[in-house]
Amino acid sequence: MTTPVVSPRVAEADALVNKLWSYCNVLRDDGVSVTDYVEQLTYLLFLKMAHEQKTRRLNPVDILDGIDAWQILLDAEGRELEEAYTRILLQLARKDGTLGRIFQKAQNRIQDPAKLKRLIRELIGKENWSGTGVDIKGDAYEALLAKGAEDVKSGAGQYFTPRDLIRAIVDCMQPTPDDTIIDPACGTGGFLLSASEYIQNHYDRGLTPEQRERLSAGAIRGNELVDGTARLAAMNLLLHGIGQPNGESLIDVGDALAKPPTRHASLVLANPPFGKKSSIMVVGEDDEIERKDLAYHRLDFWVTTTNKQLNFVQHIYTLLQTGGRAAVVIPDNVLFEGGPGVTLRRRLLQQCDVHTLLRLPAGIFYAGGVKANVLFFDKLPPRADGKPQTKKLWVYDFRTNQHFTLKQKRLLQEDLNDFVSKYRPGESREARQRSERFKPYDIDELLKRELTDLQLLADVKDESASSDDDQLEPHVIADEIAQELESALAELMSLADALRPADPSMQDVE
Repeated sequence: MTTPVVSPRVAEADALVNKLWSYCNVLRDDGVSVTDYVEQLTYLLFLKMAHEQKTRRLNPVDILDGIDAWQILLDAEGRELEEAYTRILLQLARKDGTLGRIFQKAQNRIQDPAKLKRLIRELIGKENWSGTGVDIKGDAYEALLAKGAEDVKSGAGQYFTPRDLIRAIVDCMQPTPDDTIIDPACGTGGFLLSASEYIQNHYDRGLTPEQRERLSAGAIRGNELVDGTARLAAMNLLLHGIGQPNGESLIDVGDALAKPPTRHASLVLANPPFGKKSSIMVVGEDDEIERKDLAYHRLDFWVTTTNKQLNFVQHIYTLLQTGGRAAVVIPDNVLFEGGPGVTLRRRLLQQCDVHTLLRLPAGIFYAGGVKANVLFFDKLPPRADGKPQTKKLWVYDFRTNQHFTLKQKRLLQEDLNDFVSKYRPGESREARQRSERFKPYDIDELLKRELTDLQLLADVKDESASSDDDQLEPHVIADEIAQELESALAELMSLADALRPADPSMQDVE
């Protein structure tokens, strides 16, 4: 059996990850969660890199405006170390730009000064992070985020889209140096990093200084609702050479759905959160807490609804400039939901070229039980004849007879090679060929379907009832049963929401 060859870059990144991750188990005994640990690493990595840049011999840069935070931490011991670390975090949280984004609401979660000292001196202090190649330290940080996403209890997986899926989607979209790329629900920044990496791999030698500056200083940016996750995304971009530590933050924080966009994109890549309902917390005069459904009243939306997924599709449409293109991960309910969902699908088919739908299997996302799809569409100017922009929707069925789990059989990029080749990136869609898994549907057929239901499949024979199932490993069968039960529960909850009496105040808008 041939031993796989591991590149020096991967080997060095893996060694760095194993070194840092080994300490996570030590801190768990003190109640430091995986998410907390990765956050503390983020703060300390930033402070160490700032120290390295300030003390280098050639072209020193003072990122922290005179604060040598790392040296202060090295010199302090015991309670003095705790107090100094807390004081530094509070001070940096008041800064603007990338600096303020990374330290926003930062807190020290490591209560044992001796363990904090070891993390500073032994695990981070002995590495020259500024001297380490961008690829190596970036790969290491990405691997740490992936390990954090695997921790089910922390819930961090909901912000982490599998990178192999992302790379396949980006290969289809072929971002260019002249694109403005936005992810309105960026999580830890996977789509943004993959788009940047694609551009570097395909255009690096041909990039002008102006294009390099543009890509690093604002042409690639994201939005994230949660402060802690935005912090990880900002650091992730920074470690991959995107943005400046003392420059403008490329990750905005807030509810992307709350108001119309002020920036527009030629390319939107997104995996919005899977939660179906948008809600707000209301505290009454009696201090009783209640969650109320939240509908966004935006004049640039086609429909008003409390369904977060439908709202994200509308928001992505408004984010796109004319001629822009999008690839967005959506759960099944966006394809079949009635009411506002029908209006949205018909408007999307009318005003965009909705050209490709990739049907994904369960078992590939950290959010359990989710059956999802990737919808590809282009925003085009209205046709003079008033006919729909969509002429043909190609559906790739990657769900039937596919078996994946997060542990024993993870989705790999090569599993999607057939889809990418059938997609024919960069070529006219007229060149596409129908196959067992890839099937076109004409617009007339789509509009005639009840509720404009887009739950479409190709011509793959479902072998789930055949004897082939007997060849599956028991754990795969058990995982699939669990995923089907979770998916069924999610659909029942969706049905319950649909059957619930409508809020009278909303009847005129939906």
